[in-house]
This record gives sequence, structure tokens and C-alpha cells, in this order.
Amino acid sequence: MQYTMRWLSDASKSMNTAAIHIVILAAGKGSRMQSSRHKVLQLLAGQPLLAHVVATARSLHPAAIHCVIGTDGAVIRKAMDDSAIQWVEQREKLGTGHAVAQAMPGIPESAQMLVLYGDTPLCSRADLQALLQQSTEQLAVLGMELDDPTGYGRLLCDGEGLRAIIEEKDADDNERAIHRVNTGIMAGPATVFRQCETLQRNNAQQEAYLTDLVAIERQAGRPVNLVMAVDASLCQGCNTPQELQKLERIFQQRQAESLMARGVRLADASRVDIRGSIETGRDVELDINVILQGHCRLGDGVRIGAGCVLNNVTVESGVTILPYSVLENCHVGAESTIGPFARIRPGTQLAGHNKVGNFVELKNARVGQGSKINHLSYVGDTHMGRQVNVGAGTITCNYDGANKHVTVIGDDVFIGSNTALVAPMEVGDGATIGAGSTLSKDVEAGTLAVERAPARTIRGWKRPRKPRH
Repeated sequence: MQYTMRWLSDASKSMNTAAIHIVILAAGKGSRMQSSRHKVLQLLAGQPLLAHVVATARSLHPAAIHCVIGTDGAVIRKAMDDSAIQWVEQREKLGTGHAVAQAMPGIPESAQMLVLYGDTPLCSRADLQALLQQSTEQLAVLGMELDDPTGYGRLLCDGEGLRAIIEEKDADDNERAIHRVNTGIMAGPATVFRQCETLQRNNAQQEAYLTDLVAIERQAGRPVNLVMAVDASLCQGCNTPQELQKLERIFQQRQAESLMARGVRLADASRVDIRGSIETGRDVELDINVILQGHCRLGDGVRIGAGCVLNNVTVESGVTILPYSVLENCHVGAESTIGPFARIRPGTQLAGHNKVGNFVELKNARVGQGSKINHLSYVGDTHMGRQVNVGAGTITCNYDGANKHVTVIGDDVFIGSNTALVAPMEVGDGATIGAGSTLSKDVEAGTLAVERAPARTIRGWKRPRKPRH
């Protein structure tokens, strides 16, 4: 079977002066997901499927984005929390054509339209731009070639281009053998999509198919352009947990390739997950099973060990984060060492050349240059100076059951092991605190503070025993 793909060679023809309105279909709940969560709110790289589609749509600079949701769409609106989206309710589930028709009252006659799907999150901006260039004056469809076309509508072509799209349930054996399939994504003048309001439902599903516009346009003597996706894997939808996992791996592989193209060394490209945006310097190294979320900035020479999780973190040059450390909403200064098994919680700022060792937890702590908290300690709501040494088992008691209080520790302070500092309190510069102390009053600069209960030996004391049966 022959077909043609129409490309505009005249640059002046590719310039579109019509406002672009994008319609995203997101009304299907997705029963095959076997989930109480709506299908378009299933997570891909830590973000709802619909959020990925909206981000791609925004990159095309449309005049408006219209999202069609069902009667249960309030949860989608709440999850997206995006006042710029024009939400449209589809009260009855009567097909894709019917869904587009619900959005038409908000779209001017002079507009150019692009129809996307809330469960097709990876479609590339380049493919959509090509589709828009082909649809300034007539309908255009984005197609793809699949080795296994099962479940997709088939593209029927002739010498004039695309003549029809037939859904798999309505296709005969010869048509089902076609590997050129429909992505569902279309673009064209709003006047073409206005015909969705009169589409018939005489098919196996008793639904108004958006794809019927192709046959309608051809019957009216108007050509329909076909644009084939460069990478079919990016245009596939997501209806089951298996398909969602497949899209996740595709997405993560592309993220890993992008990192390596920027010079990042990955121990295993298949075992790193990127769930946000990443800035990287030179000679960054990521071991296996690292997860980067939110926005992370990694400076030159940063090394991150196996199993670490970073969420909205800035890591300056020369930092080493040892395995299984978790960092969130914090700043790590240059030449510091974190972990292993350290937890750095929101609000923490390390000035640089710091050591935060195993099983140390920091929360909302400002730690000065060169200070060390080596192991088994909790430091929260604390302002710590330079060159402080915190011994093992030290905690700042920052919460009284109702309010949080601040501990202030000056420069060059030495805190012995197993110390409890009961906030609010201040430790002056150069002070030393003896091991095992529990302090609730300020410590003067340059002094030694020791507070321990006197040792007692109780003779004849009997340890409680379980009764024998």
C-alpha cells in the first residue's frame, strides 16, 4: 500500500499566525490500572502522567490549554492545582469525538487545534511541532510504526495520503495486519474539529470516534496529512501497570543518556532514577540505585554512593555522599563528606569542609565551615559555628512537646559523646562540654561544662527474673 507524508517545503507556509489551542483528553478513569488513583494521576518519574503532558503542551506556547475530565474530575483538578488550565467536564463517556466536542465552545473559529491525551506522557515536542506545521490548513494525524500493533487503530493510506483510521475492534484481518498505527494525536483548524459535535456512534463501541474526522475530510475532498513519529516508543499510551513500568524505563533510559552526554559517569545507566531536573558540573559520578528528585544541582567532582536519595538539594564541588544517605531541601558546601546512612532534612545548610557521618540526622541546622558531626547524633534547629566537633550520641533537645527551640553553638566548640543540649540555650566560642552531660543553661565561652549524676553502687540488688514454669 502506498501513502504520502506531506511536508511543507515553503518556509512561509510553515509560519502559522493562528492562535494554538491544545485540548488534552483526560476523562478515562483507567479501570485496567486496578487502582483507586485516576489513570492520568499515576506517577511517571514522580509526577502525574497528566503533568508531563501539560508540560509538553506548554512548551508549544499555546493560547490556551483545555483539559477534558469526567464527572469525577475534581480530584484531578486538585492534584494538578493549575489555574491556567481551562477545565472542561464530559458528563457522559461517549467517545473521544464527544470529548473534544465538549471543549469546542471555548475555542475560537480562527484557532489551530492540537489534541493530546493525558495518558500519553512522553510524546516529543519535535513531533508535535512537525504536526502543527502540517496542520495549518487541513487535518493532520501523528502516526507510528509498531512491531506489535495490537490495541491500536490502523492507518489506511492511499496515493493521496491518509484516507481513514479504523479501530482494531472494527478492523478485518487484513487491516489488523497493518503495522502503521494511530497515536490518537491530531491537529488542524478549529473548523475541522467543530464537526465532532455531529459525529455518529454507529460502531462496535457505540461511541463518537475522533478518528472519523479523517474519513469525513477525505469524503469532502480535503486531504489529510500524515506525520510519522521519529521514535514510536515515546508516543505509546499507558493503560496498565505493565505499560506504566515500560514507560518509566523508557523515560529513565533517556534521562540517563542525557546525563552521560553531559559527562556524568553512571555506574549502571539502568539503575539510576531521575524524578525532576538536574544541573551537573564536570566529573560527577553516580553509583547504582541513586534517586534524584525535584531540582538538584551537583557541582564539579561530586560523587554519590549507592542507594542515595536526593530531593531538591544543592551539592557544591568536591562533595562525597557515601552510600544510603538521604538528603532533602538542603545545601551541602564544598569538600564535605556525608554518610554513610546519614539523613539531612529540610532547612539544613552546611558551609563546607564538613563531616556528617553514619547515622547522623540534621534538621534545619546551619553548620559552619569545618565542623564535624561524625556519628549517631541528632542536631535540629541549631546554629553551629566553625570548627565544632560533636561527639557520638549527642542530641539537641529542640522540642518541648509544643514548640521548637533553637540551640546556638559558637566556633571551636568541643562537645563530648552522649551529650544532651536542652534548647533554648547557647554554647560560647571555645567551650568544652564533658561527655555524658545534660545541659539546659548557657555555657560561657572558653569554659568546661560537665553535668553528671554521681555514681552509686547498690549492694544486694536483685535483678528481676521471669518466673519459671
